[in-house]
Amino acid sequence: MTFSILLQILWTGLAISSYAVLFAMSFSLILKVVKIWNFAQAGFMCIVFYSLYVCLNIFDWPMWIGVLASFFITSVSAIGFFRYGIETLRARNSTSLTFFILTLVVSQFMGYFFAMCFGTEPLSITKNIMSPVIMVGGIVISHWDLQALGLTTLTVLTLFVIMHKTHLGQFMSAVADHPALARLYGIDVNRVYLYTIVLACLLMTVGMYLFGLKVAMLPNTPLQMMLLAVIATLLGGMGQVFGAAVAAILLSLLQSLSVFVIPSEWQSLLIYAFLFLTILFFPQGFSWQTMKSFLGGGKT
Repeated sequence: MTFSILLQILWTGLAISSYAVLFAMSFSLILKVVKIWNFAQAGFMCIVFYSLYVCLNIFDWPMWIGVLASFFITSVSAIGFFRYGIETLRARNSTSLTFFILTLVVSQFMGYFFAMCFGTEPLSITKNIMSPVIMVGGIVISHWDLQALGLTTLTVLTLFVIMHKTHLGQFMSAVADHPALARLYGIDVNRVYLYTIVLACLLMTVGMYLFGLKVAMLPNTPLQMMLLAVIATLLGGMGQVFGAAVAAILLSLLQSLSVFVIPSEWQSLLIYAFLFLTILFFPQGFSWQTMKSFLGGGKT
């Protein structure tokens, strides 16, 4: 292996991490504010992709109109799910296991539904997923790489400003810390949930748009990508949205480098191995203390 090949793999892994970052932040944001493990996100990712496919390939709409339409459809679907699904369970004081089962069932239902509607063959939102490339210092850089990194950076910065520099961000933090106390201070908790869901759908829409420009998708693909988001959320620290983003980048780079020791057809197995190790050793997220405990056999 030459140094240029290593740089190429690292660059490609960094570019591919763009949509992984957005999916991880979407999952972590819902967990932070709404306080549920939203495995239904895989189903909503299907809605984003296939609505984009219909808008661009069947209706032949311009790209920007298709993206906006997909964002709107996904947001309405997600809001409906949370209002008539999650809120119904909350009104009944259901257990955490019930929420988990509901989100998982919705995820699986969406996968089978879209497979029935669009078939099980891979589909792309564009007729050609190839992107023009340029050579920089011996590294192949595609136009998609630059678009993905630029759009992801802009989206992450926008979310950072919203969460740290606006009243909505302050309300989201208050609701995340203590919903009942937030209500006492006059915060409309349900409205904050609504805005949080819309922001999560925005992250998913941008992520699936970038993914769809790069890769042809199968109906079960979003579930595998969501598992990576779960791992990143755990490693970054539950409720640490931007920590999940950093973890997603590191996981994507690690997955890219693993091609030296694991054939590409076994990459899905690697995701489950990551999930197992994360749950076993880093359930509260990564920190130097947890790493010390891990290396020291549990001694602190």
